[in-house]
Formats: sequence, C-alpha cells, structure tokens
Amino acid sequence: MKISKKIVLIGHFGVGKSSLIRRFVQDTFSEDYKVTIGVHVLKKEITLPKTNDDITLVIWDLEGNDDISNTRPSYLLGTNGFLYVFDMTRPATYEKLESDLDYIKDRYPKTPIKVIGNKKDLVTNEFIKQNKDVFGRFVDFYTSAKSGKNVEDVFTKLAEALTK
Repeated sequence: MKISKKIVLIGHFGVGKSSLIRRFVQDTFSEDYKVTIGVHVLKKEITLPKTNDDITLVIWDLEGNDDISNTRPSYLLGTNGFLYVFDMTRPATYEKLESDLDYIKDRYPKTPIKVIGNKKDLVTNEFIKQNKDVFGRFVDFYTSAKSGKNVEDVFTKLAEALTK
C-alpha cells in the first residue's frame, strides 16, 4: 500500500530549510542563497528500512518567519509531521525554541515534530556542549545540508513516526 504524508519545514529565515530539502530530494547543495517566498512543495518517495513500506513525502518548504505565530494557517492544514529547523550559528534562530515548539504542540498536539540544529559543519562539539541547556533538551538531530550529515536520517525517522 502506498502512503502519502505532508511534511512541513518551519523556522526562521536563512536556517537552511530549502537546502535540507534540496539535499534530501536531489542530493545537491548550493552556496547561493535563494529566499523562499510563500511555499515551495517537493515530493520524494522512500522505502522505510524497518518495514519496507513505501511512503511518499510531500515536503512543504515554508518561507522563514521570525515569529512562528505569523505563519499562514492555510499552509499548515493537513500537516502530518513537522521539521523545526534552526541555525546553530545564529542564536536568534533558537532563542525562542521552547515557546515556538509549545506553539506548534498546542495547535497540533498529535502531529510529530523533529527538531533540527542545522549547519553542524560550522560549529564544534565543544560549542554544542556549551549550549547543552538548549540543544540537549530539544534537538533530535544535528544536520549539515552542505555535507549531507544526518539529512536522510531526519526524514526517515519522521516518516517512521508517521506510520506508527
């Protein structure tokens, strides 16, 4: 049986949402920054390793927003899973992480969320340890769209959570 699930990437401007999607869907990376205006939708079919189920991920790349409550509600309708992305090199993108997650969980209580600290290639393990009060409590994955580190795993783990 073919399954289709809507995944929404949400987070501030410039955190790497589009780059993560491009790495996952097309296995490419570009240094050129292009602002997402509105929403960009891509699809990718994957086979879950544990169950061999085929699942089509319909991935919504939303424009960045410094205040998550300003995200258009129509973009979020029918969301099966969220990937909340922040830039590990820009504290402004994770300073309100807890309240942003509370906002999503309050409005979509049964929708799985994976939290991603992106741009891992630009920080040290020591930096992560120094910020464990934030990162250790909330982050599910550290990724690098540039190197591809953990990108496939993020989408696969969320897809697995959606099929349980």
